[in-house]
Amino acid sequence: MTFYYQRLKDLREDGNRVIKQQEIAELLGTTQQTYSLWERGDREIPFHHVITLAKYYNVSIDYIAGLTNQKKHKE
Repeated sequence: MTFYYQRLKDLREDGNRVIKQQEIAELLGTTQQTYSLWERGDREIPFHHVITLAKYYNVSIDYIAGLTNQKKHKE
């Protein structure tokens, strides 16, 4: 089972360019330090931020949660 905090890091580092934690923190209206705690699994990320990240990365919430390995729901 993949934990959500590993998915947060994987999504941020996946793709053509690595997105900095600071950029994601700004998207979520928080600090880089707080986002880092969420990404390391040291604190629980608020659910409304999970929704924002799912939309930003264009993946399902289930994918972020580690409940599936499918990034998107099949239509």
